[in-house]
Amino acid sequence: MDSYLIQVNGCGDHAPMLDVHLKTNGNSISLGKVKGRKPRWAVRASEMSKKTFNPVRAIVDSMKVEPNPKKAMISLSLGDPTVFGNLPTNDEVTLAVKEVLDSGRYNGYAPSVGYQSCREAVAAYYNCPEAPLKAQDVILTSGCSQAIELALAVLANPGQNILVPRPGFSLYKTLALSMGIEVKLYNLLPEKGWEIDLEHLESLVDEKTACLIVNNPSNPCGSVFSKSHLQKILAVASRQCVPILADEIYGDMVFADCKYEPIATLSTNVPILSCGGLAKRWLVPGWRMGWILIHDRRDIFGNEIRDGLLRLSQRILGPCTIVQGALERILQRTPPEFYHNTLSMLKSNADLCYAALSAIPGLQPVRPAGAMYLMVSEESD
Repeated sequence: MDSYLIQVNGCGDHAPMLDVHLKTNGNSISLGKVKGRKPRWAVRASEMSKKTFNPVRAIVDSMKVEPNPKKAMISLSLGDPTVFGNLPTNDEVTLAVKEVLDSGRYNGYAPSVGYQSCREAVAAYYNCPEAPLKAQDVILTSGCSQAIELALAVLANPGQNILVPRPGFSLYKTLALSMGIEVKLYNLLPEKGWEIDLEHLESLVDEKTACLIVNNPSNPCGSVFSKSHLQKILAVASRQCVPILADEIYGDMVFADCKYEPIATLSTNVPILSCGGLAKRWLVPGWRMGWILIHDRRDIFGNEIRDGLLRLSQRILGPCTIVQGALERILQRTPPEFYHNTLSMLKSNADLCYAALSAIPGLQPVRPAGAMYLMVSEESD
């Protein structure tokens, strides 16, 4: 039987040398010297972290501004309605959370997709004949941002691509690139109230296209798509067999001369994951309560997408249980005048900004129809 002799040479800071000999039939054969591995620290950031970049948060989180002591600073950087205190949430919303907190019944872990009763409450709130919903069609998430993340993660693989509006919410690109998903930007048309350039959109679709993101009402454009335009978008998605990720966090936040149409109410065959939450309409973005509504009339998603969302939700076990416990009361008892007053304030501010910016030479604002944003173009010489 052959035998091996291994001698280890080396000490101190020098890596050990392994001198390997094979003894066979009484003869010793040297196999040479092999340099051993000296353990050393080599901790590096992951490729995913290196690919992750949120331009808005990068600016805001690192911004150091010395304010003019003679003037109050007006921040235009984030869509956070709570910053200046002029858009407080409703007392019913606050009382709902206080009541749940005092009850002590929601201090433990919830199911990863959310409590069944809370999912039923969301389904009941958004259910309609044109887009029926049941509790199993609702996934509760840690804010709308996580809803978008889960929807992207379940629909697209690394190497595939998604279609994203330009201009659009920067988070879509941030999430996609960190997952190894290519982003293709389709144009919005300011001269048509930021409608989608449908011809350009359809030209971007290929065999690797995993989904189309439709943001309505729009961040950052403040636009609201008409029913006819949404139907044309659905026609493109239907022809190309591309599912839709609908970012509808500003749903129903439209001004009086517009009507908001949830895109799922107009679809007969295109499967849609609609993302929403409490952040904007109820003015509590820090509470981190969002949801995904699964609209799949033709069972195109089937069990695979639903099971995928379940597995992905199990990574962090869902949103805050205290807010979940308050969700049914928030949805049922928030008075209509609260929504009306919020929109009146936003419309007044939008009109003020539009008029002031229109008076500045070289600037051309586009009048918003909803949400919390207004886009301005700069005339070039």
